[in-house]
Amino acid sequence: MSIDKKDHKPGYLWSLLRHKCSRCRMGDMFQVRSSYNLRSFMKMNERCPVCGQLMEIEVGFWYGTSYVSYALTVALSVATCVAWWALIGFSLEDSRFFLWMGFNMIALLLAQPYLMRLSRAIWLSFFVKYNAHWREEKPAEPERLGSKAPADPSIAE
Repeated sequence: MSIDKKDHKPGYLWSLLRHKCSRCRMGDMFQVRSSYNLRSFMKMNERCPVCGQLMEIEVGFWYGTSYVSYALTVALSVATCVAWWALIGFSLEDSRFFLWMGFNMIALLLAQPYLMRLSRAIWLSFFVKYNAHWREEKPAEPERLGSKAPADPSIAE
């Protein structure tokens, strides 16, 4: 039996690692696919090109990604430390620890553009869940101050 591509649910981890929209898991979040096009690697689509999901749900939405990015860099540092310790080892008698620190700094610098984009994909997935019926249902439009007249006429000046 073959699975119809229309009904196929893309995996959560795959969509995160490829920076896909968390609602449909198909549309690209960023305008440029490469994380290493340093001029425009953080330019995002305003809406998902596939399902129309708004990427920036509210003003300042992406500030929370700093926490996710911090957790990812700590996890990468721990992973390189464990790998270094298992493969090379640490010693107080030579400079292997300082060599690891240098290696870790280089690894973090090289991985940072990708990790910044990954942290945005993870952060968006916390707030926008996958919708299997995204073709039939429109994405929710957030209320934005200034985009509509106030509901209470006594507030208007």
